[in-house]
Amino acid sequence: MSGQIIGMHEWLATPIGQYLLAWERAQMAAAVADVFGFHALQLGLPELDALEANRMPHRWLATQSPAELDLGRRVTLVTEFSALPFPANSLDLVVLPHALELTADPHGTLREVARVLVPEGRVVICGLNPLSLWGLRRRRVQLYRRLGLERLFLPQAGEWIGYRRLRDWLSLLNLAIEDEHFGCYCPAFSSHALLQRFAWMEAAGARWWPILGASYCLVAVKRVHGMTLLNPAWKPARRLSGAPVSVANSAGSKRAGSQKHG
Repeated sequence: MSGQIIGMHEWLATPIGQYLLAWERAQMAAAVADVFGFHALQLGLPELDALEANRMPHRWLATQSPAELDLGRRVTLVTEFSALPFPANSLDLVVLPHALELTADPHGTLREVARVLVPEGRVVICGLNPLSLWGLRRRRVQLYRRLGLERLFLPQAGEWIGYRRLRDWLSLLNLAIEDEHFGCYCPAFSSHALLQRFAWMEAAGARWWPILGASYCLVAVKRVHGMTLLNPAWKPARRLSGAPVSVANSAGSKRAGSQKHG
């Protein structure tokens, strides 16, 4: 068999890649549907419209590579994920479908996400779990590839970030996990027929070995200690004579939207 490396975008077009996308599309839809605000950003993976179920008026898709512009007509900016062109405390929601795996600086990217999120803003992250059947197969075929014995049916780009490691990173950035799910328990087969034959493993895995799913999806919220939230800008405020009124996350976020939208 060939020792060819399969990249993420090529792999997502295979039966096993479509299987993963279907699960993550459902998880993202449930996670973002009831997150409210004005500004939402997706980092990477144009094949998955992770913000489709969200109703915010301003939604962007960012990519790190101009080559990915052809993968989705929704791409609105090309930028380094560790240096986002948004002011601090300006985005209500950021979603990262495998962005941490496909960037050279995953911790820097997560730190940048924490910077641009408003207090109580949400981040939704999907990643591949190294502690899974897929993770075991990936480590094995990396050895086989060096020997030229097996064609890879898993993406080899980037580093798979374990759930426990990611949880520690989030904690250091005051991003508190609010919800989490694991899925994709079927082995990494390359054909629809085999995937359908082992579909029973979804229910069995969710019941008997839930944290060993090949993919995880988690939601975290930005906590700011000692912060007192003000009333939203769209609620009428009583004006005090001769005293300026400060409104949190209003003018700044609207300016960000007007500059970047379109």
